[in-house]
Amino acid sequence: MSVSDPNRRPDVLIRNVTAITVDPQRRVIEKAWIAVTGDRIAGIGSAGMDEPVEAGEVIDAGGMVAIPGLIDSHSHAGHGLVRAAGAGDTNAWFEACRRIYARVATPSFWRAEQALVQLERLRGGVTTAVSLLGGGADIYRTDDAAAGDAHCAATMESGLRTIMAVGAGRAPFPQRYARILADGGLEEFDLTFERQMEVSAELIGRWNDVLRRRTGVCLVMPVYYAGEVEDAASRRVVVRMGEAMMALREETGVIFTQDGHRDGSIALARDLGVLGPFALLGHSVDLTSADLAALGETGAAIVHNPSAIMSIYGRCPVPELLEAGVTVCLGSDAAAPDRGFDMFRHMAQCMHYHRRHFRDPSYLPPGKTLEMATIDAARALGLQADLGSLEAGKKADIVLVDMQKPHLYPPTMPVTKIAHFASAADVDTVLVDGRVLMRGRRIAHLDEPGLLEAAAGEAKRAFERAGLSHLLVEPPDYWRVSQRRFADAPAD
Repeated sequence: MSVSDPNRRPDVLIRNVTAITVDPQRRVIEKAWIAVTGDRIAGIGSAGMDEPVEAGEVIDAGGMVAIPGLIDSHSHAGHGLVRAAGAGDTNAWFEACRRIYARVATPSFWRAEQALVQLERLRGGVTTAVSLLGGGADIYRTDDAAAGDAHCAATMESGLRTIMAVGAGRAPFPQRYARILADGGLEEFDLTFERQMEVSAELIGRWNDVLRRRTGVCLVMPVYYAGEVEDAASRRVVVRMGEAMMALREETGVIFTQDGHRDGSIALARDLGVLGPFALLGHSVDLTSADLAALGETGAAIVHNPSAIMSIYGRCPVPELLEAGVTVCLGSDAAAPDRGFDMFRHMAQCMHYHRRHFRDPSYLPPGKTLEMATIDAARALGLQADLGSLEAGKKADIVLVDMQKPHLYPPTMPVTKIAHFASAADVDTVLVDGRVLMRGRRIAHLDEPGLLEAAAGEAKRAFERAGLSHLLVEPPDYWRVSQRRFADAPAD
């Protein structure tokens, strides 16, 4: 494949690499070259075939595999500083999210958290992510734009791409929120649905430019279940929420996501009028036949989070969804309470999760699982023309994985090695928009010690303000077989 502009010397030339392109032909090119001009891949091919003679910067990637930048399609802002709180007590962890996100989290909290998370993503080759501005129990910090501004500022500093999901919490409204004042005091106030929508619109107008500025914005609305809309009054409230959300979505052209579908809620979302090919539905476990029909009718995509707690409580039927033609992508649901942003780990977990269910090791082969974290994710986000594969003309979001490791040897079957055996620690070099953000695991443009220190300080202050510092102490029952000691297990 020729360089798109043969009269311009590439800015970056990657040589001697094994390229897993995830292109339409799913080519794996040994001893490949990848030329980058500006923010785009100018050309890709086999050694010696139309290969540029020189470039502004040459990267000899012998012993490495090039893959498209990984895409994490579902995560939560804030969770990076609430990681592991509650020591396995899910209720305590949700309470921590509620108290911190809705009451004591300052703009500096949101900025420090995103800076920490982006550092982890960069080191793991995750170049694009969807991140809900809060969560836990549908707590979104959209009382004013300060939290979202801080989150997006940290995204721009990192050089990675983030699509920040903003929207409204769960009815009834108003909700009780609080803010920290300049003198350290706490001011409580009522937050309306209308105010959250106003702030969401403001953030979309200011930050939604994921391909150029790398800060995208989308909308999020709580998942509702049949029991919550049984009476006419409750249903009217939810219908009005959905209508307002869809009006803003249509006006701005952003995508729409939801967190926590299960057991009939997708069919209900269709009936409420909030589904379409613009929708990305998180978790989606224990789906009904009506849910499957709704996906077929609307073209909505599913984001599977195999490492999440919700995937313990229920199962997302990924192989069945794929057979039905539904787009399914992967998410980390990170960073709390018990997982991180290592998408290699989540790929491996995905394969084992469904193979165990079917008791069949042939389910979800490595190539398909890699697609779910690259091109399928790009398709679900409406970005497949620019992201998700290594092809001339696409954005130069490229990850080089160092395969010269004992757990990745012998040097054969690169797709299998990437999906089954690689980890975030094997990522050597990361380019986004053609810019080298990490090389040889060195990150020159970020003050890593400073970011870590800021994150630790913000987390400490947030837990102290919320009166929850006790949730950061590991309990003695960690050393038991089970913290619940099988109290409900039947006797032999």
